[in-house]
Amino acid sequence: MSGVRVLVGTRKGAFILTSDGKREHWQVDGPHFAGWEIYHFTGSPAEPGRLFASQSTSWFGQLIQRSDDGGATWAPMGNKFEYEGTPGTHQWYDGTPHPWEFARVWHLEPSPSDPDLVYAGVEDAALFRSVDGAQSWQELPGLRTHGSGPKWQPGAGGMCLHTIKLDPGNPERIYTAISAAGAFRSDDTGKTWQPINHGLKSAGIPDPDAEVGHCVHRLAQHPARPDTLYMQKHWDVMRTDDAGENWREISGNLPTDFGFAIDVHAHDPETVYVVPIKSDSEHFPPDGRLRVYRSRSGGDEWEPMTKGLPQENCYVNVLRDAMAVDRLDECGVYFGTTGGQVYASDDAGDSWAPIVRDLPAVLSVEVQTLP
Repeated sequence: MSGVRVLVGTRKGAFILTSDGKREHWQVDGPHFAGWEIYHFTGSPAEPGRLFASQSTSWFGQLIQRSDDGGATWAPMGNKFEYEGTPGTHQWYDGTPHPWEFARVWHLEPSPSDPDLVYAGVEDAALFRSVDGAQSWQELPGLRTHGSGPKWQPGAGGMCLHTIKLDPGNPERIYTAISAAGAFRSDDTGKTWQPINHGLKSAGIPDPDAEVGHCVHRLAQHPARPDTLYMQKHWDVMRTDDAGENWREISGNLPTDFGFAIDVHAHDPETVYVVPIKSDSEHFPPDGRLRVYRSRSGGDEWEPMTKGLPQENCYVNVLRDAMAVDRLDECGVYFGTTGGQVYASDDAGDSWAPIVRDLPAVLSVEVQTLP
């Protein structure tokens, strides 16, 4: 029987949650790297035993850790992230020029086929690649030095490259999302990039059709339909069916179209999940009711999934990297909260139960379907 490994990054360490294919009983292992912020914790699809963790503190800085035995042992990897060429500037919160400064790694994206190939999205927004299993890193400068780069500016959490999507059918195609600049696509393995933000509308930008400046929170994609992407933006849930050339809003009947997390069912590219959050200033569920909303029609029509979730006095947040799906026949869906709960559904969202409670605030959730 297949197994499941849920990788949870928190404000104070990493946790590994494991179960068999029934997903009824869970073993909790951790914390690994206790006391460190784990911005992202993920595994290689090509080699399930290989795990990567991005750990960071304001005192000790940034460090990448790797395990080749499913988290039993760890070794520090390369930590040299240097911007290539002339650094230049981007916009600061007040619109003034600001030099590019490396702060941390927000997201790690391993290749689906090569266990030694992994990408890293960092703050200030840039894309790095390693071809030796994270031992060394090289910037792909074509993104940061795109002509629009000087117009990028930080979102509330900093100017971070937080989403990386690798097209499973086209190894040269890469998608990224940056807060607050927008979504970008490369069709030549990261050498050159184009903004893909047509159709996005954002308050506070003088030109609502601006090429960049949109605060994209997260992108989601189904491998069977790689030209279709879903987006949770700073207000608005969006969809494209032409690889980002044009976007349309699919917020439909959601109680609020603000949120961070978005993901797609493992076997149905038209089934999408979001967790609405009240507003950009009040980061908690509307009415204090924690609800995952599911659309089985690719958007517009949404239904609340509430069974097993707290429906009163719940004021947690679900961050952008804190939702994942497994690949079992009956698709499992997982998400973590800033209150330290990790919830799981073994029936595609119909019902939920906590795997674990009282962890530190959850920053990221990834899942591996094990052989």
